[in-house]
Amino acid sequence: MSILVRGPVHEVAGPDVGVFVRDGHISWVGAGKSPERADLEIVAEPTELIVPGFIDLQVNGFGGHDAAGGAAEISAISELLPRFGVTSFLPTAISRPLKEAGAFVEATRVASAPGARVLGAHLEGPFLNPTFRGAHDPTALIEPTSEHIDEILNSPPRMMTLAPELPGALEAIRRLDAAGVLVAAGHSGADYEQGERAIEAGVRFGTHLFNAMRAFHHRRPGLVGALLIDVRASVGLIADGQHLHDATCEQVLHLKSPEHVALTTDQTAAAGVPPGNYSLGGRRVVSDGEAVRLEDGTLAGSIATMDELIRRMASLPGMSLEDAVTMASAAPALVLDETRIGTIRPGAFADLVILDREMRVRLTIVSGRVVYRR
Repeated sequence: MSILVRGPVHEVAGPDVGVFVRDGHISWVGAGKSPERADLEIVAEPTELIVPGFIDLQVNGFGGHDAAGGAAEISAISELLPRFGVTSFLPTAISRPLKEAGAFVEATRVASAPGARVLGAHLEGPFLNPTFRGAHDPTALIEPTSEHIDEILNSPPRMMTLAPELPGALEAIRRLDAAGVLVAAGHSGADYEQGERAIEAGVRFGTHLFNAMRAFHHRRPGLVGALLIDVRASVGLIADGQHLHDATCEQVLHLKSPEHVALTTDQTAAAGVPPGNYSLGGRRVVSDGEAVRLEDGTLAGSIATMDELIRRMASLPGMSLEDAVTMASAAPALVLDETRIGTIRPGAFADLVILDREMRVRLTIVSGRVVYRR
């Protein structure tokens, strides 16, 4: 089936721009008459914007479904995410025994994707600093020994978050990076020099920057400072108004370009459903409709949606909707070294979203298939 989508297009100048889709891919982007007749034509209003599908690097759950529950839960999350413009995501599991972590990685491989594309597993732990564990179970945390990394590499995830100051972490980073795993630093008390060494070893991302990290200090900038200053590293922001103050997000954008700042929701099963009790990797969490916490008050993921994060970022001084969209599409694609998602160009997957004048999702296309329409 072929589709022609017409209207204002993200980062494409000119009136009457069209995006022609065939066999799940974009085959033409331009102004004027399309190269051939389409089976379906979709027209965006002049006040709307056609943007690349959003990519979320950290989805623990959604709509009452906990990704840690297995393939069926991941598939249910995939079906729900396009209503908020997400067309690709990394199901994420918090710290757990290595055998369970391996089973989670396999679940992401076999899960069907009726909506958003499943890009692979994100293991957030168990190689984390207990002092900065956040909502992670302290009894599940272990060190990245050679034997433990062997076990991880038996079923490697797409992305792994670890604390680079742990004993054996630098060698673990090198081995994971060599195996094609995207290595991220997080839940860490690393100082600046340890952060520099971690980036040199292969760390390329900072998981939910500032949160569960040693606080930035003007004489001890820590891992936060290393990630912000090194051009090789991108960072993730949970810009939901709970995890970070808006001014903090604004400051990050003065140091990093939008292409190196990836919006991440850190969603839990409590997102998209009424306040109440939910599960995060088997741990009980409570949503009050604004934030998700353990019973002791510790923040435990979020209820934010990606389009909500885009609206918040676009409202900051000096920011634009185009910048915010880049942070939800091109930036995470760059982190993953993906060249066929997060962009609107010939040869890319036809993952497209139409945002209305209020920056809310009206329509979502994944691989040339309309999966959500409001």
